[in-house]
Amino acid sequence: MDTRLLQTFTALARAGSFTGAAGELQLAQSTVTVQIRTLEKALGTQLFDRLARGALLTEAGRRLLTLAEDVLEAESRLFAAATEDGPVAGTVVVGAGETLCSAHLPDVIVALRGLHPDVEVRLEPCGTTDAVEGLRAGRLDCALLLEEHVAFPDVTAERIAGQPLVLLCAPGHHLAGREQPVTWRELAREDFFLHEQGCSYSDRLAQHLRAVPGAQPRLTRFGSIEATRSCVEAGLGLTVFPHANVAGSLRAGRLTAVRGPSLPDVSVQLARHSRRRPSRAARAVAAQVVRHFDA
Repeated sequence: MDTRLLQTFTALARAGSFTGAAGELQLAQSTVTVQIRTLEKALGTQLFDRLARGALLTEAGRRLLTLAEDVLEAESRLFAAATEDGPVAGTVVVGAGETLCSAHLPDVIVALRGLHPDVEVRLEPCGTTDAVEGLRAGRLDCALLLEEHVAFPDVTAERIAGQPLVLLCAPGHHLAGREQPVTWRELAREDFFLHEQGCSYSDRLAQHLRAVPGAQPRLTRFGSIEATRSCVEAGLGLTVFPHANVAGSLRAGRLTAVRGPSLPDVSVQLARHSRRRPSRAARAVAAQVVRHFDA
């Protein structure tokens, strides 16, 4: 059997539409249609229900999808074994939130270019939910998650670092330079500018603030770290960030740390698909990520 048919099958299962699968595979939609019909004829069963809104896996399709992924993984291992003694090369797609993409991964890529110039790293900014989906779908080779615990089917993760968090405000803010630590009750009366929902450390701070009896914290969420930081530097409120993301602003005096409640470090988890053997290039990238956080 031509394994390209299985690649088209799994792509259509992920995309849920012939148009989406064609775009992912860079094929004409008619080619996707022909390949799926060819596979269904070879297997003697219908794999998808064709609906006006897309293509849904039939019961047989759901049953055979995992087996098809296993075949493709075995093929990948075969080709990887054939080139095990050659130079480390290939494209590795890494998913990570903006916090890590901006503060850490550029240094990882620079180091890799010196060690393995034939390895290309593509960054895909994404939160935990999208990263897990990307690992399962095969769009991502690995992902970095800012989560205390990672428990998702088909995903394995190891904690590789902890990132210290800093409560921040502008130097001119009324809490700046205060000797007595600020309490949760006091913080719950302040304006906060936080990274978007789904950011683990921002969500955790928001939960603490809302848990204060009678509190009505004023929280503004941004999808951009830069927008969040700019509002706080302008003196509009407070925020929390890993120290690595604000080290430059602290050194330049645009931000200052606020003495307040103890904030636990946020864990950095290296996540991969549990049933997919990483390529040599993916293993090289993962190793460099670990070295970066160990430094």
